[in-house]
Amino acid sequence: MRRRTKWMAVSLCLLVMTMALMGCGASGNKVTNSASESSESVSKEKEQAGTEVSIEEQVLYDEKDIKITAKGIKDGWMGTELALLIENNSGKGITVQARNANVNGYMVPTTMSADVASGKKANDSLTFETSGLKECGIETIAKVEFSFHIFDTESWDDIVNTDVIKIATSAADSYKQTYDDSGNVLVDKKGIRIIEKGLTEDDSFWGPGIVLYIENNSDRDITVQTADVSVNGFMVDATMSEDVIAGRKAMSAVQFLSTDLEENSIEKITDVELKFNIIDMESFDNIFDSDTLSITYK
Repeated sequence: MRRRTKWMAVSLCLLVMTMALMGCGASGNKVTNSASESSESVSKEKEQAGTEVSIEEQVLYDEKDIKITAKGIKDGWMGTELALLIENNSGKGITVQARNANVNGYMVPTTMSADVASGKKANDSLTFETSGLKECGIETIAKVEFSFHIFDTESWDDIVNTDVIKIATSAADSYKQTYDDSGNVLVDKKGIRIIEKGLTEDDSFWGPGIVLYIENNSDRDITVQTADVSVNGFMVDATMSEDVIAGRKAMSAVQFLSTDLEENSIEKITDVELKFNIIDMESFDNIFDSDTLSITYK
């Protein structure tokens, strides 16, 4: 089943841009426990994450009469942009998107959906969003991985899902990414670890939530979701669905809707109960469900 249709991708891009302009993305908030770092100003949020790097021009994909070449990497207004030249000689209009992007071992949000008519070329870019890079503590982009998802623009039929594409920047040999796995271990099973790192502030777009560090040391690509969530004894809706491919890590958050908290007269979060559902990302088969977990805040 296709995870994204063209209109979904466009809607997502609009939502991301709106949230970026509002400065209130769900997972870009300050953590309020001892594991936190101080929040950064709005102007710094829009700066490029870390040291400027470069890449060699290289062909990333050249099959089915479609050729995609990486031309360079640069700072953009939403994040770090991988500049791409897309050449389409396939005889049909195509849309090119990216999946499962990760930087220095961390899953990061990206923006890209490029339409290229038959017989035409397009200059476009894959953007690694600044907010996602910063929340993962990525100061310099050393290694990038992703796959291209290419489909027929008119019929939406799949043309190809490429193998994993790997790009090393000029910092690949000198920069070493650190991973902060400190905090309250909630899940440690079958190679999958979920660590709670405190509460976000309650001024985010979606509402307050719980910051999580997820580590997937299994041999399966997974999706992590939540179930049976309660806050201070009241059942509430929570938003979270995080994809983490095998061998990679992610920073995520369980977000509570502000309206739910208001309806239940919850002014301060003191007790949370929830379960995690760990699902195979491709087959949607359940891998395991965690026990009911209790978290207490002062």
